[in-house]
Amino acid sequence: MRSNLTDERVEQRILEQSMRISATGAVTGWAALRLHGGNFFDGLARDGKTRLPVPIAAASDRFEAHPDIVRIREPLVPAEVVVRHGVRCTIVARAVFDEMRRVGEVREAVVVMDMAAAADLISIPSMQAYAAARSGRKGTRLVLAALDLADGGSRSPAETRFRLIWELDAGWPRPLTNRWIFDLDGRFLGVPDLLDPDLGIVGEYDGADHRGIARHRRDVRREDAFRRAGLEYVEVVGSDLHDPPLVVERMEAARARAGRMPRGWSLDRRERRRE
Repeated sequence: MRSNLTDERVEQRILEQSMRISATGAVTGWAALRLHGGNFFDGLARDGKTRLPVPIAAASDRFEAHPDIVRIREPLVPAEVVVRHGVRCTIVARAVFDEMRRVGEVREAVVVMDMAAAADLISIPSMQAYAAARSGRKGTRLVLAALDLADGGSRSPAETRFRLIWELDAGWPRPLTNRWIFDLDGRFLGVPDLLDPDLGIVGEYDGADHRGIARHRRDVRREDAFRRAGLEYVEVVGSDLHDPPLVVERMEAARARAGRMPRGWSLDRRERRRE
């Protein structure tokens, strides 16, 4: 009889690799976050194709090296271990800490934190407290720097990468993320990914899920509503995020156009146009 199990399913891959550890080790990093319910932690690199090895926290376990696992040789106390779906894994804070250090770069570490927050796994203040208590660990300085840039309102990795270009490359103030916008009669206009309320500029990431006809029609209708309300628009696609100067140029062009129409929008639906 043929088995229906396949390691193409990320949870199955995690389960299989977890069998290599003993009673003192645990799955950690992206794999533990997946088991905790973080769906954006899909076990793939940023290219969406390359499979990541399963991180295993095991200071004293002895097992053979394998290309499908990566070992983190640091102490693992019992209080940092839980069982999820039959697999020993680290608690959320330890898993986020290990994953932020694994990516090894501040911006991608911010993505890790933002996606953990988006899944309601842990708050930024809780993660800051956890990391601050581990100041002697390798990579803690990177984690703390990334936590200062994290934002609990992001809904996707691409939104976070766009926001970091907005802040770090363009040097603009931190935008509001995923806030409801209304016209001055209280009618709902939409929820842009990013918003500079002072400049009146919204930023939108156009991902693959926006390419269907129905979704594209809604996007066009919403952009028109924003523009009619006096908001300028900056739109990026996936490849743009690899070219920050291009995005910054687009943002500056939007700033040059901003303010040409009276403000006809509000973050408060109770605001009314003055007679």
